[in-house]
Amino acid sequence: MSQIFSFAGENDFYRRGAIYPNPKDASLLLSLGSFADVYFPPSKRSRVVAPTIFSAFEKKPVSIDVLPDECLFEIFRRLSGPQERSACAFVSKQWLTLVSSIRQKEIDVPSKITEDGDDCEGCLSRSLDGKKATDVRLAAIAVGTAGRGGLGKLSIRGSNSAKVSDLGLRSIGRSCPSLGSLSLWNVSTITDNGLLEIAEGCAQLEKLELNRCSTITDKGLVAIAKSCPNLTELTLEACSRIGDEGLLAIARSCSKLKSVSIKNCPLVRDQGIASLLSNTTCSLAKLKLQMLNVTDVSLAVVGHYGLSITDLVLAGLSHVSEKGFWVMGNGVGLQKLNSLTITACQGVTDMGLESVGKGCPNMKKAIISKSPLLSDNGLVSFAKTSLSLESLQLQECHRVTQFGFFGSLLNCGEKLKAFSLVNCLSIRDLTTGLPASSHCSALRSLSIRNCPGFGDANLAAIGKLCPQLEDIDLCGLKGITESGFLHLIQSSLVKINFSGCSNLTDRVISAITARNGWTLEVLNIDGCSNITDASLVSIAANCQILSDLDISKCAISDSGIQALASSDKLKLQILSVAGCSMVTDKSLPAIVGLGSTLLGLNLQQCRSISNSTVDFLVERLYKCDILS
Repeated sequence: MSQIFSFAGENDFYRRGAIYPNPKDASLLLSLGSFADVYFPPSKRSRVVAPTIFSAFEKKPVSIDVLPDECLFEIFRRLSGPQERSACAFVSKQWLTLVSSIRQKEIDVPSKITEDGDDCEGCLSRSLDGKKATDVRLAAIAVGTAGRGGLGKLSIRGSNSAKVSDLGLRSIGRSCPSLGSLSLWNVSTITDNGLLEIAEGCAQLEKLELNRCSTITDKGLVAIAKSCPNLTELTLEACSRIGDEGLLAIARSCSKLKSVSIKNCPLVRDQGIASLLSNTTCSLAKLKLQMLNVTDVSLAVVGHYGLSITDLVLAGLSHVSEKGFWVMGNGVGLQKLNSLTITACQGVTDMGLESVGKGCPNMKKAIISKSPLLSDNGLVSFAKTSLSLESLQLQECHRVTQFGFFGSLLNCGEKLKAFSLVNCLSIRDLTTGLPASSHCSALRSLSIRNCPGFGDANLAAIGKLCPQLEDIDLCGLKGITESGFLHLIQSSLVKINFSGCSNLTDRVISAITARNGWTLEVLNIDGCSNITDASLVSIAANCQILSDLDISKCAISDSGIQALASSDKLKLQILSVAGCSMVTDKSLPAIVGLGSTLLGLNLQQCRSISNSTVDFLVERLYKCDILS
């Protein structure tokens, strides 16, 4: 018993000391007689519960998440179809990432062919802008479109806050083999690795656009060229690390290339352009070269190898001289050229432009802009040699005067249908008359915009020279008076734009509508402050098929609006009264009356029209788009 009294709880029997200093103290013992002494400690011992024999058989919760990614990957690639994989991808981001990483060749069970066959393959189009451009969204697009016809077109427009990277393009490359068009804008976080994934998985790619992709180099473009032989359209803009090597690879491998646009890529030089043109002679139809460090050599190559080019744009080529345009025109390779646009090229001179006109006998449209060295002689010579020309536009050619303008009209041939002058500051009014037998009977459209020297004498000459005009645009011509406008009423006009002509009067509008009431469809007199309600009365009485009327910032009132509404003939679809301060809430019934045919109504800056009136119109004219 002495060993029991000395137990301390550390071993079975503790022999080195007792728990209490005097364990045989009578106060701690309870006598049960002369045969036994029982010990009671001062505190109660904690209860100890032994485990039951059934605890080992209790079921613990089991989750599929305990499986490693390798096992999940094997499960997903063996699912019966894209719909099943798509459903799994919606479970979590982890599963979405795994499903989107499966290559098409790694899928163990082939997808079922739909009844529609291949007609719907690649029929879906998706676009991500700004903050919406993330890797997770791209993965969701890749998986979600796989079972619904396949992704055919993808556009990503990034921003400084965009969170899209090569990982997102990897999802597209592995899940969207039907991708035919890819556009990347301002995505500096996507590198060559992303394009490598697209090249490996999207062999059907036909259109590629890279805009401000500063981290993509020739390596990425080379990969696309080797794996995507069906490429037909290539657009490169502000890609500072793409140069001749990438273009050389495209030229060698993409024989079906039809359209190329390269802008502001400093590493692109003559060698890249030459290789591109010489290897795509039979296919390339559209070519745009803008703001590049190319010289006369590139234009010589264009003139010699551009046998299939129909549309050519040359802009901001500061290193190209007159010799380049002369050689391009004499290369006799641009026989199929249909449309030519030249902007801000110092090499455009009289001799250069004349040579281009001779070398492009089938050219129908020409736009010459910001050419300070082009004069009247060059313009007239170009008009004489371009016998197939149907449309000619001059913009900011400040050496061209009224003699060059009328000289080109008289010598352009019988096919010219449209002529446009924009911001040509040397145009003045004619002081001498034109030959009595001269005419330009084919011209249907004439646009003179912001040429401050253009006056009444020029309009009088146009009225005699061009009797078949249908579309006339005289914008911002403050030097034309009432007598000048009246020279145009002999034509059967369909579209008229007199916006910003401050000298336009009610008499002119009344005369034009009386003469052209059965042909006039569009009338724009925005900013003509002398136009009053009298013009609207004449319009309502004479115009039978007018559908688009812009009377913004004119001196009209509620009476004019009521006159328009009272006409049984007028069926306006577009009406603009922006900035008409005398139009008030009293015009509400008249506008509602016009609303049966209106599709667009502009009430901006109409300060006398209350918000409640606008709200009522929005509710009442539910088919009409209202700006207020």
